[in-house]
Amino acid sequence: MPKGPAVPSGRFDAADPLGLDDLLSPEDLAVRDTVRAWAADRVLPHIAEWYERGELPVLRELTRELGGLGALGMNLTGYGCAGASSVQYGLACLELEAADSGVRSLVSVQGSLAMYAIHRFGSEEQRERWLPGMARGEIIGCFGLTEPDHGSDPAGMRTRARRDGSDWVLTGRKMWITNGSVAGVAVVWAQTGDDPSGIRGFLVPAGSPGFSAPEIHHKWSLRASVTSELVLDEVRLPADAVLPEVSGLRGPLSCLSHARYGIVWGAMGAARASFEAALEYAGTREQFGRPIGGFQLTQAKLADMAVELHKGILLAHHLGRRMDTGTLRPEQVSFGKLNNVREAIEICRTARTVLGANGISLEYPVMRHATNLESVLTYEGTVEMHQLVLGKALTGLDAFR
Repeated sequence: MPKGPAVPSGRFDAADPLGLDDLLSPEDLAVRDTVRAWAADRVLPHIAEWYERGELPVLRELTRELGGLGALGMNLTGYGCAGASSVQYGLACLELEAADSGVRSLVSVQGSLAMYAIHRFGSEEQRERWLPGMARGEIIGCFGLTEPDHGSDPAGMRTRARRDGSDWVLTGRKMWITNGSVAGVAVVWAQTGDDPSGIRGFLVPAGSPGFSAPEIHHKWSLRASVTSELVLDEVRLPADAVLPEVSGLRGPLSCLSHARYGIVWGAMGAARASFEAALEYAGTREQFGRPIGGFQLTQAKLADMAVELHKGILLAHHLGRRMDTGTLRPEQVSFGKLNNVREAIEICRTARTVLGANGISLEYPVMRHATNLESVLTYEGTVEMHQLVLGKALTGLDAFR
């Protein structure tokens, strides 16, 4: 008679209930474990204090260390970049955001926005000038697209670039720019004509006359992250400051898609940290004479959180494999960003209820992750924008305008 399926041996792994580690190569696991160990050593012991103070005082030091790990521009090739797979980059994003969304945002903006824009759309001279130093973490980059009055609709941007002889002169403002006030170079998108096809990218070195980047304070989210405004007041740039290989919204939107991919993984890091805190707490906190993890309602919460957490990681892994084979579509990235950030916030809120009043304390990571994810929910495309992207893909009808 034919044999039945093999019976798995070993115990159920609460940390990996679906056995997703079996999908990872030894190299994948090494990347994940290296970034996890770095975050545990360099971020976790200090992050509550940094968050409470609303600053990241060792930002430049951490950036150089991340460069040493190969985490900056991680899945780009050449120019000192690590040339890692997209899955490996995603695993790094998950581990960084399990520490704090602000640290993952630093890496995402550096690699997936600023470096990616230069790598994909820049000239060879621009790549040689900027990318090696950015990969080492010696030069920090930022990405100026969002404006005070134009977030979800970048086609309406008011920042203008006009020709003056062979030079370009930029005037305008950008808002909510991660890394802005510490950046050595800003990738700024500006309108050069009368319609979206005239949008171009410009490399603006810090210190350029007329360029400033005042830091934004009084944030209740991403507090351990530098967020700035970019002010361009008749900033004069040479002709070779423009990114030559793209015009129109295709340029910035493709960069955003690359960054959103990292968020698909990163959000699950914040969710995992919150779930683990709730699971540990449920095993030690006693009420009515026994641990609260022994009550049915608490177990239901833990089960639901685990299901959504590991479904989200599986989705991220699937999208990473598609990116590595060159088959990942922007609509699929929207699928992942919409689902994973939304579910991550729900996991954090449920974890907070398990911790009760302790859930609001910075002694635990849950509230910090929940408030950070409120920013992640909005940046790189709001819930509504990703719903409309998917709605258009499903129906063939454009509901944006």
